[in-house]
Amino acid sequence: MNIEEVAKQVVDAAYTVHVELGPGLLESTYEACLEHELRERGLNVQRQLEQPVHYKGITINAGYRLDLLVEEGVVVELKSVEQLLPIHQAQVLTYLKLSGKELGFLINFNVPLLKQGLRRLIQSSTK
Repeated sequence: MNIEEVAKQVVDAAYTVHVELGPGLLESTYEACLEHELRERGLNVQRQLEQPVHYKGITINAGYRLDLLVEEGVVVELKSVEQLLPIHQAQVLTYLKLSGKELGFLINFNVPLLKQGLRRLIQSSTK
């Protein structure tokens, strides 16, 4: 499955979860349900994947975790907040840089319509 097909599945699965649950729940609930929805679609999903920092030839486990990594290529960061802030986008871009991945989604489930909380982010040069 190419990255664009994976991206389409991520967005469609997030939409399905949002329609089913609506806004107002904890981030961890949406994370578990989105993981389940993606697995039901036959996708490989890793949840709360440790993301180390590589610094001057050493690897530092600084406590960073990717909410979801789908098909080894798409980083998904979930929120359930009143509004997305620039720091949330910066977080996803940092995760993309650290992981060497190019495509990420920032998804805020605490919105009336999912499209209001969906951001597609691309890391243009990954090393």
